[in-house]
Amino acid sequence: MKTSQAAAGKHTLAEILSQPECWQKCLRSLETDGQIERLRDRLDLEAQWLFVGCGSSYYIAQAAACSWAAITGRRAWAIPASELLFSPERVLAQSDACQAVLISRSGHTSEVLKAAEYLETGRKMRCLAISCASGQPLEKIASHSLCLPDADERSTVMTRSFSSMLLGLQVLAADLAGNTDFLKALGGLPDQAQAVLDRIVPEIRDFASRQLFDDYVFLAQGSLVGLAAEAQLKVLEMSCSHAQSYHTLEFRHGPKAIAGPDVLVGFLISESSQDIELEVLQETKALGAATLVVINRAAPGVRSHADLLLELRLDLPEAARLAVFAFVGQLLGLYTGLAKEQNPDAPRNLTRVVILDGGE
Repeated sequence: MKTSQAAAGKHTLAEILSQPECWQKCLRSLETDGQIERLRDRLDLEAQWLFVGCGSSYYIAQAAACSWAAITGRRAWAIPASELLFSPERVLAQSDACQAVLISRSGHTSEVLKAAEYLETGRKMRCLAISCASGQPLEKIASHSLCLPDADERSTVMTRSFSSMLLGLQVLAADLAGNTDFLKALGGLPDQAQAVLDRIVPEIRDFASRQLFDDYVFLAQGSLVGLAAEAQLKVLEMSCSHAQSYHTLEFRHGPKAIAGPDVLVGFLISESSQDIELEVLQETKALGAATLVVINRAAPGVRSHADLLLELRLDLPEAARLAVFAFVGQLLGLYTGLAKEQNPDAPRNLTRVVILDGGE
C-alpha cells in the first residue's frame, strides 16, 4: 500500500527527535553493562587506530578518528572498507601496530564483514566491532565488540544509530585515556542537545519548506568533515536532491563555480578554524549563493551572511559537540524530502543494509 504524504517520514522523524533520550540510554548502559570495562584491558591504546565503515558508517569513522586523536592524543585515521579490501598493503603500511574498529549499524554490511575477515584471519589483527544489533555476523568475526541496541532504528537511513555509535566510540576513547573530564562532558550532552533540537526543528522545517535548491553543498574542516559528508548524504538519501561536501577551503579551488541563488551552501564551523571559514562564508554569500551556518556561538557579523543561522550554544568541549551537528543534515534532508513529496522512510533505490550477492 502506498504511504500517504501525511504519514511519510514519520519513523525517520521520530528517530531523529529521539536522539537525546537515546544517547541517555546508551550512556547509562555503557556505564553499567560492563562492555567498556571488558574492553579496557583488551584494546591497545598505544597502537594507531584505524576506523573502517561504509556510507554513513565511514563518516562515523572519519569523525571518530578525529575525536579519538583529540581525546587520547594517539594517531587515528579512517578509510572506507572497500579501500582496505582493494589496497590493504597501502592502507596498513602506515603502522605495524594497528587497532582496527569496524563500524556497521546492522552487523551485516558485506564489505565490512570482508574487511573483518581479512584483518582477523589474514593479518591476525584483533578487531573491535561496533553495531546496534547483537549476535550478528560482524560480532562473530571480530575479537571484540561494542553493541548499542538502544540506538537501532526502523528507518532505512541512519540517524540516531549514526550519532549514538559516534558517541559510544568517544566514551571508549575517554575511558581508555582516563579522561574523566571528557566523560563528564558527554554525560551532560543529552540535556543540552534536547534544547538544541527544540530550537532548530521549526527553523529548519520552515526554511526547507520555503525554497528547494538545485544543489546542496556542505563545508567543514577538521573534526567536522565527516559530519559535513553525512549531511550531504542525508539530503541526497531522503530528498533525492543533488548534494556535495568539501573541506571548507577547498570550495575556493573550483567548486565555487556553482555558487548562485539556486545553490544552498551549508557551513559547519568549528572554533579552531572559524576565522578563515568565515572569510569563505562571506565570499560565498557575495557570489549569490544561499547560506546555512551551523556554529556553536556566532561571532559578530555572521548573521548578515547567513540565510539561516543555527547556533548550538553548547557549554561543552568542541569534540563533545560533534554528534549534535548531525541533527542539521538529518532534519534538512527529511524536510526537503517532504517538500519534494518524497517518503524519507522509504528512499528510492535504497535498502536498509547493503548485502552484496553471494557476499562477494
